[in-house]
Amino acid sequence: MSTSVHPASPPGPPHPPLPRAVAPQSPAAPHILDNAAWAALTGPHAPLAERVGSAARYPLDVSPFTALADPADPRAWDDLAALVGPGTVTPVTGVQNAPDGWETVERGQGVQLVDTALRAEPDPEAVRLGPEDVPEILELIALTQPGPFLPRTIELGTYLGIRHRGQLIAMAGERLRPPGWTEISAVCTHPDHRGRGLATRLVRAVAAGIRGRQDTPFLHASAANTGAIRLYESIGFTLRRRSNFLLVRTPGGHQEETA
Repeated sequence: MSTSVHPASPPGPPHPPLPRAVAPQSPAAPHILDNAAWAALTGPHAPLAERVGSAARYPLDVSPFTALADPADPRAWDDLAALVGPGTVTPVTGVQNAPDGWETVERGQGVQLVDTALRAEPDPEAVRLGPEDVPEILELIALTQPGPFLPRTIELGTYLGIRHRGQLIAMAGERLRPPGWTEISAVCTHPDHRGRGLATRLVRAVAAGIRGRQDTPFLHASAANTGAIRLYESIGFTLRRRSNFLLVRTPGGHQEETA
């Protein structure tokens, strides 16, 4: 009995090489506005900055802002404690919790909005405010409570106001300046003159100056201030992110608050 033997199949084409392992993509770099105060204090506002290592702040009569290079780095918190001193109350933005040994005095939530469709234009009635206007500015700030404004805050940028019969009735200006961006801040109108669109006019006028130097306007508001957020969105700002801020007390020392 014979058996037939089938010839071996000719070898096929060589298998294609296995694909190389794809290196995992690194996460996107943080946006400069994620840590706007640090970017400002180490950028355009560096001449004003007081700094220890990875922590920085403005002079206490300019702004209450402090900033950490990396809020997740315990060494940055150590630098902040050295910068502001023991037992001192100070605000910190962009963090969920303070390290052990730090007291959380207050928590808050804010929103950050950026200019995406704002019509920026000068205003014929807007006048530039200077150091001689600070007493009147502080009166308007105390009346309207738009946020902190201190005796030297005006050094942070251009502030514009509108007057009625000589009285300052509305204002807005520039605060944080991360490279390529400028924050619009201190937007307020005297209660007797609201409903006339003065704040919107001043925001547009401040934005025109910001755009003139090729920066992009942005701003912050309390997450609870839904009326202001709606207004800003209606004139061309877009919500970019929500953020947390803490008012914390540094470890040790006497329980003293700072402005």
